[in-house]
Amino acid sequence: MSVSDELRGRTVGVLGGTGPQGRGLARRFGAAGLDVVLGSRDAERAAQTAAGLPGRVLGGSNADAAAQADIVVVAVPWDGHAELLTTLAPALAGKIVVDCVNPLGFDKQGAYALAVAEGSAAQQAAALLPGSRVVAAFHHVSAVHLEDPDLDRVDTDVLVLGDDREATDLVRELAAAIPGVRGVYGGRLRNAHQVEAFTANLISVNRRYRAHAGLRITDV
Repeated sequence: MSVSDELRGRTVGVLGGTGPQGRGLARRFGAAGLDVVLGSRDAERAAQTAAGLPGRVLGGSNADAAAQADIVVVAVPWDGHAELLTTLAPALAGKIVVDCVNPLGFDKQGAYALAVAEGSAAQQAAALLPGSRVVAAFHHVSAVHLEDPDLDRVDTDVLVLGDDREATDLVRELAAAIPGVRGVYGGRLRNAHQVEAFTANLISVNRRYRAHAGLRITDV
């Protein structure tokens, strides 16, 4: 699938690109024809992972991905979110940063949303990256589906939230580069908490029905 004119020529970086979500997104972006830099704390591991993905995907450190990309997807574990973004803030200045981190806890009853002082992971990113254009997206896309090379389409919508119209429109195009996916504007960044928290509900659905459920918005 060809990418839109708005995306053509841009490089996408994925922080935490060797984890399931980051690796899956990198796979789909690479297959769509985008240039991708897959970042990790372990640059060698990132290079090995990138070598097994389709398209123009290179591996390096998280700092490499932040420096080389025009659009940077944050797919790191919540417990390392603030520290990494604080470190990379200078490299991320002036760039679109797409946060897909879900602050969740797990106990015997299942997944639940964690309280975040700033309101959400995306709002924390915006506070730590005042020079970046922060957008929240890709919270509800199944990593299993993203990583399945035999699955041609990923049947889901992606809610895209942010305060910068141009940035949210471009991230909607990024979502649409994945066959079967549609990017849908979901409101201002202040509404990211409930989008992140809803992931706990999807995890419950998946456990009960042994599925990899996504989200579809009707009448849009």
